Amino acid sequence: MSVEKPGKRNPAPTRTAIEDIRSGLKVTSRLPAIAGRSEFLYAHPFAQFQGIEKGRPPVTQSTLITPNGGTLKDCMVPAGDAKALQDAAGSMPSITLSAKQACDLEMIAMGAFSPLDGFVGPEDFESICRNMRMTDGTVWPIPITLAVDDATKGTLSEGKQAALKHPDGTLLAVIDVTSIYAHDKKLEIPNVFRTEDSSHPGVQAVAEEGDWLIGGPIHVLTTEPASGDAERFENYRLTPAQTRAAFAERGWSRVAAFQTRNPIHRAHEYLCKCAQEICDGLLIHPLVGETKPGDIPADVRMKCYETIIENYFVADRTMLTVMPGAMRYAGPREAILHALIRQNYGATHFIVGRDHAGVGDYYGTYDAQLIFNEFNRDEIAVEPLRFEHAAWSNRAQGMVSAKTFPKLEGDQIFLSGTKVREMLGRGERPPGEFSRPEVADVLIDWAVSAAAPA
Repeated sequence: MSVEKPGKRNPAPTRTAIEDIRSGLKVTSRLPAIAGRSEFLYAHPFAQFQGIEKGRPPVTQSTLITPNGGTLKDCMVPAGDAKALQDAAGSMPSITLSAKQACDLEMIAMGAFSPLDGFVGPEDFESICRNMRMTDGTVWPIPITLAVDDATKGTLSEGKQAALKHPDGTLLAVIDVTSIYAHDKKLEIPNVFRTEDSSHPGVQAVAEEGDWLIGGPIHVLTTEPASGDAERFENYRLTPAQTRAAFAERGWSRVAAFQTRNPIHRAHEYLCKCAQEICDGLLIHPLVGETKPGDIPADVRMKCYETIIENYFVADRTMLTVMPGAMRYAGPREAILHALIRQNYGATHFIVGRDHAGVGDYYGTYDAQLIFNEFNRDEIAVEPLRFEHAAWSNRAQGMVSAKTFPKLEGDQIFLSGTKVREMLGRGERPPGEFSRPEVADVLIDWAVSAAAPA
């Protein structure tokens, strides 16, 4: 029996439309908080991007989940104050940020790390490492730190300020140095990563950082280095305030967020669509910050996301934006961090699959789901959607999991990442039950060109 190849459905939002969100959305009214949530009224001049079904009246009001800690932070310096701060920074000691620290700075600046308004001090550092909570009780699982070496530490003083610079020399921000304290790696590493194995990429990264930490609020001038960044994806780089505005414009209150650092194959597509059935919309939110060697390049992944949305998702119910955070590969704790970040972006539900944010075999298959049991709903408002491993079943003729269909010997189609890469490198599509052909073609183009001699 032949199966007709699916045709194109509603197109994904155009780049022009996404630019409209970035530049045109504005808050026009703020209403009182009701039942733990905040209501905002937004206006946008482009009705075409409301993303509502035909026949429904325009939606101008949406109930949005409260940000973590209650307030969405904004650490960007007002335009009128920027010149004076830039001039003052010229006489300050400076700290050159690592790639990870630059990612963290951007996440703090736009409120994605709310309630943080800077790099953590010693009290919060210890409380987060030991208890996954800040000293005021707010849930926060991984300390966001600014590590420096002995030489840099010697130029700094508590109560003073320091300039924060990109490796290319761009002045990004100024920090109020409220604390300088020893980097207790023996406390951080085993608590955050549940291992001290130096082969773990997160452990290795922390171990190689400076032995001193600088705490204090930041005042951000820009998050864009002068040298440019090919993986910024400006057309998709929405802040939490902008995604919240877009959700309100579309009339979405229940929003499921899906994080990925890989192309979306059939199993992940299945999880996303299950979530769409119970929510108003889906935010596909790939991570484009610092990852590890061997990960598929972000530009290739973005093309895969655009392709699968265009061909297999309903555009009116799907949004694609990027999250510029750095991966820690901290498994369970990072799952909590990723959920709280998505709460700040306005998501009410967060998809947690098997081994979320894991690497190697350091964590149990579902440890990233079980950790949510350590918190109550008053502490984490975003709801985890816990999915088991899914795969195509020939017998069921569809996607199944251990919860929905009995496992039969040889029934499910599963390919290892190594096997898939070997097939792509030979120019072969994986089975259609594993990956959509349009996505496979994007990956084949990349794999073949990457393998070609220079």
